[in-house]
Amino acid sequence: MVNWLSSTWEANWRSFQYFNLYRLVLAALFFLAIVFPHEWTSRLNLQPSPVLFLLTGVYIVSTLAGLLLATHWRRYFNQQLSVQMSVDIAVVCSLMSMAGGVGSGLSVFLLVSLAAASLVGRGSLVLFYAALATMAVLLSQAYGIVALGFDSASIVQAGFISAGFFATAILARLLGQRAMVNEDLARRRGVALDNQIRISQRVVERMQDGVLIVAQNGLVSRCNPVASAMLGLPNEGEASLESQVPTLATAIQRWLEGGGEGGLHFCGADGRDLQARFERTASTDGEILVFLEDVGRIKERAQQLKLASLGRLTASIAHEIRNPLSAIGHAGELLREERRVEMQERLFRILNDNVIRLDRIVGDILELGRQSRAQPELLRADEFCAGFLEHFMATENLVPGVVVLETMPLSLCFDRSHLHQVLWNLVSNALRHSSRGPGAVRIELAGVANDGRVELHVLDDGPGVPETVREQIFEPFFTTHTQGTGLGLFIARELCATNGASLELAASTSGAHFIVAGRNDTCLLPELNGAHAAK
Repeated sequence: MVNWLSSTWEANWRSFQYFNLYRLVLAALFFLAIVFPHEWTSRLNLQPSPVLFLLTGVYIVSTLAGLLLATHWRRYFNQQLSVQMSVDIAVVCSLMSMAGGVGSGLSVFLLVSLAAASLVGRGSLVLFYAALATMAVLLSQAYGIVALGFDSASIVQAGFISAGFFATAILARLLGQRAMVNEDLARRRGVALDNQIRISQRVVERMQDGVLIVAQNGLVSRCNPVASAMLGLPNEGEASLESQVPTLATAIQRWLEGGGEGGLHFCGADGRDLQARFERTASTDGEILVFLEDVGRIKERAQQLKLASLGRLTASIAHEIRNPLSAIGHAGELLREERRVEMQERLFRILNDNVIRLDRIVGDILELGRQSRAQPELLRADEFCAGFLEHFMATENLVPGVVVLETMPLSLCFDRSHLHQVLWNLVSNALRHSSRGPGAVRIELAGVANDGRVELHVLDDGPGVPETVREQIFEPFFTTHTQGTGLGLFIARELCATNGASLELAASTSGAHFIVAGRNDTCLLPELNGAHAAK
């Protein structure tokens, strides 16, 4: 309510200033008419006299004072309006008495003043001004009839004019109220619209997806910062989609012509894989909304959701499988001590093999659920690989030469335990699918010139990865081996991502070829590992 009153009174002060300006102009015209008499002033019997000069001078001074007060001292609005209306009534009634009463027609100036006061005034004051003007006109006319010899019938005309005062005041007041209500409604709707625009602008700016508004002529009228970064558009001013992103402009044009789908899959300015969707708007200019989505970010989010689900399953799997597994293994050991025939021996061996496999599955799942934060360090990759190979050969009881190591003095930024696990998974897979002959598995260490990266290659002479499953080998629980868990390569890739590295399956004419690519110049800070792991 306070805000409504403040806004309304602000508008009334401005209208009151215009009202006082009108009165000042009117007083100046009266003064000029007296100084320079004309035919109409002679008809009104307004002959120059000291009393007339004094009256118009006082009127000019009062109107000028009212204008200055309404401009520089906005207080006591009702009191200022009442004083100015009283001055108008007194001056006009005095001029009417000097000009022959209501027959002079000067009462019209009171009608104008009452209408203006009713538009800017409030409540019952409007009727008070009409009553005050009525009393002043009737008393002035009655005095003229008694003392100055006016026509006695003119009192009826004065009565009609007085009724006009009330009618003018009431109608102008109703019109003023409607105008103020409409003004306040327009102001409140303008404020609400401005707030909605600000909120919508902030929402669009904070969106992780890009938003473009494209005109019919192919110019980008507005876009959020994400869209500017995705497409390499300037942050200010209109940009031509045809010159900046011709692929997207062609797709929009085909869509408008009805010959294409409402979307496009393309590569952005920064190399990201983007998906565009087109939507028509209801604007009169026929603008088009283009929504840009980062496909890679969507895949990362899906992967994170998958990892979260796997993490929640870990505790349940460990409890539901490992405890019965231990009981089965213990029972098998007890049965092994009993006297048994050849068939029982084979069954015990099958039982033991499956217990070991189940235990390995549970171990991999638990490892997936409790991946620790990486603590990368700058390792001598050649020395680390040599030590790893020695341990692997001894554990797997391999003859020398089956796994060959080719290295050069290079450093690699990686967590020591994570790199050991990644290599163990890759070399174990390579050995399983290889011929196990001399040089069946090769580990090669190489540096990428002018790129600050080190690549660790693991190759085998096996049949290789079929084209039909190349896109699935890094998926969890996907395996082509009867004894595999389907988690080795998945965990290896996640560990590489945790250390800011990558694991890819390279194209190869024979055998499988995996590449671990990491940096050899700087190590990730521990507090950043979580962000890299998410990526």
